[in-house]
Amino acid sequence: MHRLLLTCLFLHILYNVSAGEIIVHEGESIHHALRQAREWRRTNDPRSEGGITITLQEGRYYMSEPLFLRPEDSGTKESPLIIRGSGMHKSIICGDKRQQHTQIWPLREQRDSFPSKEDHDGLPKKGMERIIDFNTTDRTITIPTPPQNILQTKNLEMVVHQRWAIAILRVKEMKVEGDKTVVSFLEPESRLEFEHPWPQPVIGGEKGNSSFLLRTTEQRDGVELLAIIDGANYVRFEGLTFNRTCWNRPLHKGHVTLQGGFPLVDAYKLKEKEGLPWDEGLENQAWIERPVSAVTVRNAHHVDFYSVVFENLASTALDFVDNVSDCLVQKCTFGDIGGTAIMGGSFAESPREVHRPYTDLAKRCQRLTIKENFVVDVANEDWGAVGIALGYVRDCTISKNHVMRLSYSGICVGWGWTPHDTGMRNNCITDNIVKYYARLLYDAGGIYTLSNQPSSVISGNKISQPYPAPYATNDRGFCIYLDAHTDGFTIENNRVVGSSDADTRLIRRDEIGDNHPGPNLIFKQ
Repeated sequence: MHRLLLTCLFLHILYNVSAGEIIVHEGESIHHALRQAREWRRTNDPRSEGGITITLQEGRYYMSEPLFLRPEDSGTKESPLIIRGSGMHKSIICGDKRQQHTQIWPLREQRDSFPSKEDHDGLPKKGMERIIDFNTTDRTITIPTPPQNILQTKNLEMVVHQRWAIAILRVKEMKVEGDKTVVSFLEPESRLEFEHPWPQPVIGGEKGNSSFLLRTTEQRDGVELLAIIDGANYVRFEGLTFNRTCWNRPLHKGHVTLQGGFPLVDAYKLKEKEGLPWDEGLENQAWIERPVSAVTVRNAHHVDFYSVVFENLASTALDFVDNVSDCLVQKCTFGDIGGTAIMGGSFAESPREVHRPYTDLAKRCQRLTIKENFVVDVANEDWGAVGIALGYVRDCTISKNHVMRLSYSGICVGWGWTPHDTGMRNNCITDNIVKYYARLLYDAGGIYTLSNQPSSVISGNKISQPYPAPYATNDRGFCIYLDAHTDGFTIENNRVVGSSDADTRLIRRDEIGDNHPGPNLIFKQ
């Protein structure tokens, strides 16, 4: 009996337990608090009736391993699990400081190919230089010869502009040939970069060659994951901040992407008898993996994020990966995100090949609601990432969000590049504001769609004109971009927004890009 009283006293001191609430102070373990809530559920403790709240007091909670919510942590509709901050978003779940990148060439005073960009502009402070040659046979890139001190620098990586994506390539060797230098790269990124035809750097074109920069990176791994919700239902996060994660992949594998920040794991061009039964014009095959995310949700329903801050995260911030439904992201703020802010649904990751018309994936991500969020200053490390990205999804709503300061596209819905019925349907993109996108890449849209999505809607959005990306090789950017085989949308009452209310007007049809659109698009404005 004496031991039992001591145990109860210890728990009271550690968590300051009141009925249905577990209070955690800075320096204490969120993992232990979650375990206590789990035990209340398991033993049918009266404190679990009506819901359990874990309240984090103001402070920083460092996560050397992610908070892992399992099926046993599930709440119910009548008794949810709530993990919240104590106020003003000063309860911070955090990892390591992000890896530091130091651009060492071209320096501002050494380059005159592009207009100068001020620090507050959000663009690379030191600019880029043009590629001279891209050799797919030798797997090399030829550049103007850098200064001697750059040639002698170790642990260099090259960031390459590839229209709607970038590649991050670890430098293997630099061979000087007078005023030109031939650069080769480490594996696996060398194989992926030179075997896959889309995207690759443009050599020539109306604005000249694609661009690159050289930089060094602090060579260390750091914390990438802060929370994993896997199989836990009826969970709500509110009033918290998720802060600081790293992105380790480029340090070990480089980073060669297909689109939207998705790394390639294998890819090549079809060299004989181009085309496949579902797409006779298909010329390439690609297998991708999903970018790492700070907060991951899968195999779950009714997982909500309300008034949560996501900031200073190196890759994806929040990802609803697979087998999810009826989840909400509302009144959250996403800022200084290295990759995509909010992602959801399958993108046909490996072992699937991405270009096939899959019919089983859309039903695995449905009824997501993403509304009234601020998504600002994203895709800072992977310029090909986007603000909000949903792949194979259905019955999803993206509404009343502010999405701005983006390197590529703003709100993207759909995947597959196919006119076939894949189960995507009834997706609504309404009343959003999208501004300052396509700031570094192009072939972009403020709102961007792919494939056939019957009964879907794009309406009431306010979208600025594409930003004049300084390194693009053409001006292919649109307020609304209906890419490969987009179909099934009703598009109405969308407006171009300028610097003042007087500049606002309906989007014209010629400001909507399309790429082999389907026959069932309805354009009403």
